Amino acid sequence: MHEHEQIYGEQAWDERYRSRPQHWSGDPNPVLVAEVSAMPPGTALDAGAGEGGDACWLASRGWQVTGADISTVALQRAADRADRLGLEVTWLHLDLTREPAPQTYDLVSAHFLHMPAAARQVLFTHLADAVAPGGTLLVVGHDPSDQNTTVHRPALAETGWTADEVASSLGPGWIIEVAEARARQATDPDGRQITIHDAVLRARRETGPDPQANPDS
Repeated sequence: MHEHEQIYGEQAWDERYRSRPQHWSGDPNPVLVAEVSAMPPGTALDAGAGEGGDACWLASRGWQVTGADISTVALQRAADRADRLGLEVTWLHLDLTREPAPQTYDLVSAHFLHMPAAARQVLFTHLADAVAPGGTLLVVGHDPSDQNTTVHRPALAETGWTADEVASSLGPGWIIEVAEARARQATDPDGRQITIHDAVLRARRETGPDPQANPDS
C-alpha cells in the first residue's frame, strides 16, 4: 500500500501538478463530447476532474456538475478555471478508492483513471454506486493494447483495463450501451502518427431504488 501511495496517492498527484503550470490541455476529453453531447443535462459527477476541462465543458452545457479529485492543487486550478469562465461547479476533495461519492448523479464520468487492481475494483464500485437510477456511467481509459504501440505507457501492464472488465464488474441492473476499444490517432514521442485505442464503457442503470437512498426517510 505504501508503494501505491507513492505513485497514486494525494501527495504524488499534488507534486505532479506542481511540477508544471498546466498539466493537461484544458480541452474536454473527446469521448466525453461524443458520448454526452446529445444527453439532456442533469446532475453530473466528474471523477478525477484534474484541472477541470471536462467539468467546465459539462457546466457550459447546462449540467449541474460536481468535480472530484484527490489533488487539492488540481482542484484549485479547476476552480480558478471555472471562475474565469463564469461557470458554477461544485469542487470536492475525494479519494474514490477509499470512500464513496456523497450522493448519486444522472451522469458519472471518469477518464483515464489507472491504478493497480485492488484499488481499481474499489474505484469502479464507487463509480457505479454513484449513478442514480436511469443514469449513465461513462468510464474511459487507455486500452491495454496500447502497450504494443510506440506511445510510452509501460505501467499499463499493471494498471490497464478493458471496457469489458468494467462492464463485468457492474453486475445486474445495468444496460451496457457501449463497451469497446475505440481507435484514435495520436502522435508518439518521435513525432510519428499512430493508432491507439481507448477503452470506452457507457452503461445505463436500470430504473429502480436509489442505491444510496435511506429507506427510513
